[in-house]
Amino acid sequence: MTTYVANSEAAGLLAGIEGVRILTSEDGLLPNGCDDAEIYVPEFLAGSNQVEVLQRLPNLKLVQLLTAGAEVWTPHLPEGVVLCTARGAHGGATAEWAVGALIAVLQEFAQFARNQMTGRWDQHVTDRVEGKRVLVVGAGDLGEQVRRRLLPFGADVTMVARTARAGIESIHNIASLLPHHQAVIVVVPVTPETVGLVDADFLAAMPDGAVLVNAARGSVVKTDALLLELTAGRLFAALDVTDPEPLPVGHPLWGAPGVFITPHIGGSAPGALRRAAKVAEAQIRRYLAGEQLLNVVSDKGY
Repeated sequence: MTTYVANSEAAGLLAGIEGVRILTSEDGLLPNGCDDAEIYVPEFLAGSNQVEVLQRLPNLKLVQLLTAGAEVWTPHLPEGVVLCTARGAHGGATAEWAVGALIAVLQEFAQFARNQMTGRWDQHVTDRVEGKRVLVVGAGDLGEQVRRRLLPFGADVTMVARTARAGIESIHNIASLLPHHQAVIVVVPVTPETVGLVDADFLAAMPDGAVLVNAARGSVVKTDALLLELTAGRLFAALDVTDPEPLPVGHPLWGAPGVFITPHIGGSAPGALRRAAKVAEAQIRRYLAGEQLLNVVSDKGY
């Protein structure tokens, strides 16, 4: 069985699977033999140029991503091809970013860093996570990893998902939950239901001084609505993702008060590719054995 792996390093990590012929390319061009490829493993952070490859693999059955986000791929998937994510590979690193970013905002690390550059000693009381009610929007692997890291800090965590289940609230109740939480951490995947989820009404329901942490995707948050709240000084935010992304030079978010921005680095921790390759290897073995695939993206989300 032939598998085309766009990333040569990932191809090396997958090379030991018995019964699988791994094809890769150093120059981005499709190697000979890809007409037989049943599985396609794109680059770690694939762009539109790799989506185009889908139409050039006539025997394709499965696209196995090395990332958790699938929104680049879902509109272009050929009929009959299964799309799976690397859910679980990067949740720990992204969860650490989310909790660390919340701490950074509450304890004003960014402002103290600016003060350090000018030699200003501004000693004053800041805030802390302990005792905060934190709403985690998204109860998948990443949401659970965030919850587990918040609890030792003494936070009171409420989880929200598309459907309610034991210990998890329904997203349909979010309007009544938001006013009672001092921080909201968003970790949902991009689906038609989550694009623009954090809009003007969502933000208006958050209490004064609350912190929004976006570790999902930029399109989940309405940028103009967030800018209005930040400019008014009513809310604070930590963003690892933005809309647009990359955030252009001169965009008003850069200079908005009360916002801490990082350039989509939440999952970019040492060993990220190796962890993702392990997920891909396990998935390829399932495919070979005819077993049920995991992390399948469907029209109901993932």
